[in-house]
Amino acid sequence: MIKLNQTLYLASSSPRRKQLLKQIGLRFKSIHTDIDEVISEKDKPVSVVKRLAEDKLNAAISKLSSGIIIAADTIVVLNGKIIGKPNNKSDAKRILKTLSGKTHSVYTGFALYNFYNSRKIVDYEKTGVTFRDITEKEINFYIATGSPLDKAGAYGIQDFGAVFVKKINGCFYNVMGLPISKIFSDLRTIAET
Repeated sequence: MIKLNQTLYLASSSPRRKQLLKQIGLRFKSIHTDIDEVISEKDKPVSVVKRLAEDKLNAAISKLSSGIIIAADTIVVLNGKIIGKPNNKSDAKRILKTLSGKTHSVYTGFALYNFYNSRKIVDYEKTGVTFRDITEKEINFYIATGSPLDKAGAYGIQDFGAVFVKKINGCFYNVMGLPISKIFSDLRTIAET
């Protein structure tokens, strides 16, 4: 168990990230950070997710003066191309058709900071996800739920999007947006006084 003597803050409004922290028994407060998530075609996936997570962390640090902060960002990558959240329903359909029958990678960058001892960790996790061939009817049904519109890669492994997944290589929770095992270990490291 982690014994935190300070308030834990999650610099995210993601319901999935909140659920994962609650799942491992952590009590925390959510803080909204608004940053420009600028991604260039030349950017490498690891540098992008680590930079975006650190940008969110820095935005949270500017709003707080104590506690421990967790910030994270998730992207999907197919054939070296970064796929973020869809712009609209037709973009979500295009993304899901592109991922159908292929293996993509999910990267989550995360950044932790402890005000008490000024310790900071910035790291990432990568998971391979293989989709089966998805029918147009399944894609249309899923898009009609509205669920894909706020998710990198236009799907959530914790909702109907799970039926598209044929195989996973790596951390399941990373695909949900927070590599819980790594986060837990790193929280213990920075929480030490």
